[in-house]
Amino acid sequence: MNRKILAPVILALSTAVLTGCASLGGGGGSGKDTRYVARDVNTLYNAAKDRLDRKQYPVAAALFDEVERQHPYSPWARRAQLMSAFSYYMGEKYNESIQASRRFLSIHPGNKDAPYAYYLIALSYYEQISDVTRDQKITQQALAALGEVQRRYPDTRYAADARLKVDLVNDHLAGKEMEIGRFYQRRSLWLASVLRFREVVDKYETTTHTPEALYRLTEGYLAMGVPEEAKKAAAVLGNNYPGSKWYERAYALMQKHAPTA
Repeated sequence: MNRKILAPVILALSTAVLTGCASLGGGGGSGKDTRYVARDVNTLYNAAKDRLDRKQYPVAAALFDEVERQHPYSPWARRAQLMSAFSYYMGEKYNESIQASRRFLSIHPGNKDAPYAYYLIALSYYEQISDVTRDQKITQQALAALGEVQRRYPDTRYAADARLKVDLVNDHLAGKEMEIGRFYQRRSLWLASVLRFREVVDKYETTTHTPEALYRLTEGYLAMGVPEEAKKAAAVLGNNYPGSKWYERAYALMQKHAPTA
Protein backbone atom coordinates (compact mmCIF):
# COMPACT_ATOMS: atom_id res chain seq x y z
CA MET A 1 0.00 0.00 0.00
CA ASN A 2 1.22 3.52 -0.80
CA ARG A 3 0.86 4.94 2.70
CA LYS A 4 3.56 7.57 2.23
CA ILE A 5 1.52 9.17 -0.54
CA LEU A 6 -1.89 8.54 1.01
CA ALA A 7 -1.12 9.67 4.53
CA PRO A 8 -0.57 13.46 4.14
CA VAL A 9 -4.01 14.18 2.69
CA ILE A 10 -5.77 12.01 5.26
CA LEU A 11 -3.79 13.62 8.08
CA ALA A 12 -4.78 17.06 6.83
CA LEU A 13 -8.43 16.09 6.58
CA SER A 14 -8.59 14.54 10.01
CA THR A 15 -6.66 17.33 11.72
CA ALA A 16 -8.80 20.03 10.11
CA VAL A 17 -11.96 18.40 11.31
CA LEU A 18 -10.83 17.65 14.82
CA THR A 19 -9.50 21.16 15.31
CA GLY A 20 -12.49 22.85 13.73
CA CYS A 21 -14.96 20.95 15.85
CA ALA A 22 -13.17 21.17 19.15
CA SER A 23 -15.53 23.81 20.49
CA LEU A 24 -18.46 21.44 20.14
CA GLY A 25 -17.17 19.25 22.94
CA GLY A 26 -17.67 15.52 23.17
CA GLY A 27 -15.33 12.64 22.53
CA GLY A 28 -15.40 9.23 21.05
CA GLY A 29 -13.79 5.84 20.92
CA SER A 30 -15.85 3.92 23.45
CA GLY A 31 -17.72 0.71 22.83
CA LYS A 32 -20.71 2.78 21.88
CA ASP A 33 -19.05 3.65 18.56
CA THR A 34 -20.66 0.75 16.76
CA ARG A 35 -24.18 1.62 17.91
CA TYR A 36 -25.51 3.87 15.20
CA VAL A 37 -27.62 6.27 17.21
CA ALA A 38 -27.92 10.00 16.62
CA ARG A 39 -24.81 11.85 17.77
CA ASP A 40 -23.33 15.30 17.29
CA VAL A 41 -20.85 15.56 14.44
CA ASN A 42 -17.81 16.00 16.67
CA THR A 43 -18.55 12.91 18.76
CA LEU A 44 -19.25 10.83 15.66
CA TYR A 45 -16.24 12.00 13.69
CA ASN A 46 -13.86 11.58 16.62
CA ALA A 47 -15.18 8.07 17.17
CA ALA A 48 -14.49 7.25 13.52
CA LYS A 49 -10.99 8.75 13.66
CA ASP A 50 -10.25 6.83 16.84
CA ARG A 51 -11.22 3.55 15.19
CA LEU A 52 -9.09 4.43 12.16
CA ASP A 53 -6.10 5.13 14.40
CA ARG A 54 -6.64 1.75 16.03
CA LYS A 55 -6.70 0.12 12.58
CA GLN A 56 -10.31 -0.99 13.00
CA TYR A 57 -10.96 -0.06 9.40
CA PRO A 58 -14.45 -1.50 8.74
CA VAL A 59 -15.86 0.18 11.85
CA ALA A 60 -14.08 3.43 11.00
CA ALA A 61 -15.52 3.42 7.49
CA ALA A 62 -19.03 2.76 8.78
CA LEU A 63 -18.72 5.61 11.29
CA PHE A 64 -17.44 8.03 8.66
CA ASP A 65 -20.44 7.05 6.55
CA GLU A 66 -22.61 7.85 9.54
CA VAL A 67 -21.14 11.35 9.73
CA GLU A 68 -22.47 12.05 6.25
CA ARG A 69 -25.76 10.27 6.85
CA GLN A 70 -26.55 12.03 10.11
CA HIS A 71 -25.03 15.41 9.21
CA PRO A 72 -25.26 15.68 5.39
CA TYR A 73 -25.09 19.49 5.40
CA SER A 74 -22.26 19.71 7.87
CA PRO A 75 -18.93 21.12 6.62
CA TRP A 76 -17.43 17.81 7.72
CA ALA A 77 -19.63 15.58 5.54
CA ARG A 78 -17.32 16.02 2.53
CA ARG A 79 -14.24 15.16 4.56
CA ALA A 80 -15.98 12.14 6.04
CA GLN A 81 -16.73 10.83 2.54
CA LEU A 82 -13.05 10.76 1.64
CA MET A 83 -12.05 9.38 5.03
CA SER A 84 -14.56 6.59 4.51
CA ALA A 85 -13.02 5.73 1.12
CA PHE A 86 -9.56 5.71 2.71
CA SER A 87 -10.74 3.49 5.59
CA TYR A 88 -12.23 0.97 3.17
CA TYR A 89 -8.98 0.95 1.22
CA MET A 90 -6.88 0.38 4.33
CA GLY A 91 -9.22 -2.43 5.33
CA GLU A 92 -8.72 -4.03 1.88
CA LYS A 93 -12.38 -3.49 1.02
CA TYR A 94 -11.37 -2.27 -2.40
CA ASN A 95 -14.73 -2.34 -4.15
CA GLU A 96 -16.25 -0.33 -1.31
CA SER A 97 -13.36 2.14 -1.51
CA ILE A 98 -13.93 2.55 -5.25
CA GLN A 99 -17.64 3.15 -4.72
CA ALA A 100 -17.02 5.68 -1.94
CA SER A 101 -14.40 7.52 -3.99
CA ARG A 102 -16.66 7.68 -7.03
CA ARG A 103 -19.49 8.98 -4.91
CA PHE A 104 -17.21 11.70 -3.57
CA LEU A 105 -16.26 12.66 -7.14
CA SER A 106 -19.86 12.70 -8.31
CA ILE A 107 -20.78 15.16 -5.56
CA HIS A 108 -17.53 17.17 -5.50
CA PRO A 109 -15.99 16.84 -9.01
CA GLY A 110 -13.95 20.04 -8.77
CA ASN A 111 -12.82 19.70 -5.19
CA LYS A 112 -9.14 20.14 -4.38
CA ASP A 113 -9.07 16.57 -3.07
CA ALA A 114 -10.43 15.10 -6.33
CA PRO A 115 -6.92 13.95 -7.44
CA TYR A 116 -6.67 11.98 -4.22
CA ALA A 117 -10.04 10.30 -4.86
CA TYR A 118 -8.99 9.30 -8.39
CA TYR A 119 -5.73 7.96 -7.00
CA LEU A 120 -7.60 5.89 -4.39
CA ILE A 121 -9.68 4.36 -7.18
CA ALA A 122 -6.55 3.47 -9.15
CA LEU A 123 -4.84 1.96 -6.10
CA SER A 124 -7.95 -0.04 -5.22
CA TYR A 125 -7.86 -1.68 -8.64
CA TYR A 126 -4.10 -2.07 -8.53
CA GLU A 127 -4.17 -3.90 -5.21
CA GLN A 128 -6.56 -6.46 -6.69
CA ILE A 129 -4.35 -7.51 -9.60
CA SER A 130 -4.20 -11.28 -9.55
CA ASP A 131 -1.49 -13.63 -10.75
CA VAL A 132 -0.91 -14.10 -14.47
CA THR A 133 -2.72 -17.45 -14.59
CA ARG A 134 -6.10 -15.81 -13.90
CA ASP A 135 -8.43 -13.48 -15.81
CA GLN A 136 -6.91 -10.03 -16.23
CA LYS A 137 -10.03 -7.82 -16.35
CA ILE A 138 -9.10 -6.17 -13.05
CA THR A 139 -5.61 -5.52 -14.42
CA GLN A 140 -7.09 -3.67 -17.39
CA GLN A 141 -9.25 -1.64 -15.01
CA ALA A 142 -6.17 -0.75 -12.96
CA LEU A 143 -4.37 0.35 -16.11
CA ALA A 144 -7.29 2.55 -17.15
CA ALA A 145 -7.62 4.12 -13.69
CA LEU A 146 -3.89 4.80 -13.41
CA GLY A 147 -3.97 6.34 -16.87
CA GLU A 148 -6.79 8.64 -15.81
CA VAL A 149 -4.77 9.90 -12.86
CA GLN A 150 -1.89 10.73 -15.21
CA ARG A 151 -4.14 12.37 -17.77
CA ARG A 152 -6.12 14.52 -15.33
CA TYR A 153 -3.34 15.49 -12.92
CA PRO A 154 -0.01 15.04 -14.76
CA ASP A 155 2.04 17.26 -12.45
CA THR A 156 1.01 15.71 -9.14
CA ARG A 157 2.79 13.17 -6.97
CA TYR A 158 -0.13 10.84 -7.69
CA ALA A 159 0.66 10.91 -11.41
CA ALA A 160 4.33 10.20 -10.74
CA ASP A 161 3.44 7.11 -8.75
CA ALA A 162 0.83 6.11 -11.32
CA ARG A 163 3.46 6.15 -14.06
CA LEU A 164 5.59 3.69 -12.11
CA LYS A 165 2.62 1.44 -11.54
CA VAL A 166 1.62 1.53 -15.21
CA ASP A 167 5.00 -0.02 -16.04
CA LEU A 168 4.35 -2.77 -13.50
CA VAL A 169 0.84 -3.36 -14.82
CA ASN A 170 2.08 -3.58 -18.40
CA ASP A 171 4.70 -6.09 -17.29
CA HIS A 172 1.92 -8.08 -15.66
CA LEU A 173 -0.21 -8.03 -18.81
CA ALA A 174 2.78 -9.06 -20.90
CA GLY A 175 3.31 -11.93 -18.49
CA LYS A 176 -0.25 -13.06 -19.13
CA GLU A 177 0.36 -13.08 -22.89
CA MET A 178 3.53 -15.08 -22.34
CA GLU A 179 1.67 -17.59 -20.19
CA ILE A 180 -0.91 -18.16 -22.91
CA GLY A 181 1.73 -18.25 -25.64
CA ARG A 182 3.72 -20.93 -23.83
CA PHE A 183 0.50 -22.89 -23.29
CA TYR A 184 -0.10 -22.94 -27.05
CA GLN A 185 3.53 -23.84 -27.72
CA ARG A 186 3.35 -26.89 -25.47
CA ARG A 187 0.45 -28.10 -27.62
CA SER A 188 2.27 -27.32 -30.87
CA LEU A 189 -0.29 -24.64 -31.75
CA TRP A 190 2.43 -22.58 -33.34
CA LEU A 191 0.43 -19.88 -35.07
CA ALA A 192 -1.61 -19.16 -31.94
CA SER A 193 1.57 -18.97 -29.88
CA VAL A 194 3.30 -16.67 -32.36
CA LEU A 195 0.38 -14.25 -32.26
CA ARG A 196 0.68 -14.03 -28.47
CA PHE A 197 4.44 -13.50 -28.50
CA ARG A 198 4.09 -10.93 -31.29
CA GLU A 199 1.62 -9.06 -29.07
CA VAL A 200 4.25 -8.85 -26.34
CA VAL A 201 6.90 -7.54 -28.73
CA ASP A 202 4.60 -5.00 -30.38
CA LYS A 203 2.55 -3.79 -27.42
CA TYR A 204 4.75 -4.39 -24.38
CA GLU A 205 8.21 -3.95 -25.86
CA THR A 206 9.58 -2.12 -22.81
CA THR A 207 8.73 -4.92 -20.38
CA THR A 208 10.99 -7.61 -18.99
CA HIS A 209 9.26 -10.26 -21.11
CA THR A 210 10.41 -8.99 -24.52
CA PRO A 211 13.67 -10.98 -24.79
CA GLU A 212 11.92 -14.28 -24.11
CA ALA A 213 9.08 -13.33 -26.48
CA LEU A 214 11.59 -12.78 -29.29
CA TYR A 215 13.19 -16.14 -28.56
CA ARG A 216 9.79 -17.84 -28.56
CA LEU A 217 9.02 -16.17 -31.88
CA THR A 218 12.26 -17.63 -33.26
CA GLU A 219 11.16 -21.06 -32.05
CA GLY A 220 7.65 -20.65 -33.42
CA TYR A 221 8.67 -19.44 -36.86
CA LEU A 222 11.17 -22.29 -37.25
CA ALA A 223 8.50 -24.79 -36.25
CA MET A 224 6.14 -23.27 -38.82
CA GLY A 225 8.77 -23.54 -41.56
CA VAL A 226 9.43 -19.82 -42.07
CA PRO A 227 13.14 -19.45 -41.24
CA GLU A 228 13.37 -15.91 -42.66
CA GLU A 229 10.91 -14.67 -40.01
CA ALA A 230 12.80 -16.62 -37.37
CA LYS A 231 16.00 -14.90 -38.52
CA LYS A 232 14.36 -11.48 -38.17
CA ALA A 233 13.20 -12.21 -34.63
CA ALA A 234 16.65 -13.52 -33.66
CA ALA A 235 18.30 -10.47 -35.20
CA VAL A 236 16.11 -8.08 -33.22
CA LEU A 237 16.93 -10.08 -30.12
CA GLY A 238 20.65 -9.89 -30.85
CA ASN A 239 20.58 -6.15 -31.56
CA ASN A 240 18.65 -5.24 -28.43
CA TYR A 241 19.64 -7.93 -25.92
CA PRO A 242 23.03 -9.24 -27.11
CA GLY A 243 24.13 -10.48 -23.70
CA SER A 244 20.93 -12.24 -22.71
CA LYS A 245 20.49 -15.97 -22.33
CA TRP A 246 17.59 -15.75 -24.75
CA TYR A 247 19.84 -14.50 -27.55
CA GLU A 248 22.34 -17.27 -26.87
CA ARG A 249 19.54 -19.82 -27.18
CA ALA A 250 18.13 -18.18 -30.31
CA TYR A 251 21.57 -18.10 -31.93
CA ALA A 252 22.12 -21.79 -31.16
CA LEU A 253 18.66 -22.62 -32.49
CA MET A 254 19.26 -20.77 -35.75
CA GLN A 255 22.65 -22.42 -36.21
CA LYS A 256 21.08 -25.84 -35.70
CA HIS A 257 17.91 -25.51 -37.76
CA ALA A 258 18.50 -22.70 -40.27
CA PRO A 259 22.22 -21.90 -40.57
CA THR A 260 21.82 -20.42 -44.06
CA ALA A 261 18.69 -18.34 -43.36
